[in-house]
Amino acid sequence: MKAATVPVYCIGSYPDGHGPDRFYAQRLETLVASFAGIDRPHTHDFYLLLYIRQGSGTHTIDFVTYDVQPGYLFFLAPGQLHSWSLSADCAGYLVFFDEAFYLHTYPSSRLRQYPFFQPLRAHLVDLSGPTPPFPTLLEQLMLEAESGFDNRLEVLRGCLYVLLELAARYAQRTAPTAASAHQGQLLRRFEELLDQHFRTEKTVRAYAAWLSLTPNHLNALCRRARNHTASDLIQQRVLVEAQRLLAHSGQPIKQLAEALGFQDASYFGRFFRKRTGQTPEQFRENR
Repeated sequence: MKAATVPVYCIGSYPDGHGPDRFYAQRLETLVASFAGIDRPHTHDFYLLLYIRQGSGTHTIDFVTYDVQPGYLFFLAPGQLHSWSLSADCAGYLVFFDEAFYLHTYPSSRLRQYPFFQPLRAHLVDLSGPTPPFPTLLEQLMLEAESGFDNRLEVLRGCLYVLLELAARYAQRTAPTAASAHQGQLLRRFEELLDQHFRTEKTVRAYAAWLSLTPNHLNALCRRARNHTASDLIQQRVLVEAQRLLAHSGQPIKQLAEALGFQDASYFGRFFRKRTGQTPEQFRENR
């Protein structure tokens, strides 16, 4: 069995991204030309935004492949695996920042609420309609990142915050199901709990109890908002993590199964094959 060798990049891996700012902005075409292998599967320990200004291709995030089109804005959270195949004329903007950069001015609770950074949400906002202000904001980020002004970091944080808030507004407009404010808060809390506990807790009953709901109520809430039951979402979260570990971890299958909370490797194998059509070993070999 081959061991996975997917690299994990930090901001310091990129040209001029090694300073104390923990922020990096670059034009997509410049980065592609100067950083060999950036199109191949890798993951990061920081947040990433990718705006497509022109061109086409595909962008794969955690084993889901999206088309690339002008006006598309992609988002990645730390730990997500991605790769792309872009046309030669593809151009756009890339913004990298780590959690500390955002938390210097803005609350962690807000960073966790952005829907496009959630593991089970779409990591794409389609801005291909009427021209939004994103290219202007991103161009300002490019200019500010290269400037030597004393308040450069404050301006960068402000531009980033506005960009994320506007993107969240667009994402909310295109959400498949509208929910009340209270239902939205419950769903966000469920997703937060799921991300914290999916390795050790996989029952709807437990998450419902933490939210002071009945299991039927939580299932109904998830079905209305996500077109999946709470049980489906729990299993999807486990599957995403299993795929990540198989793709960029050399752990033996037995160890990996234990890390995900399975009592034995055979049970994990059945779980994985039922949802992907492959054994964990086959999935790993095909990466």
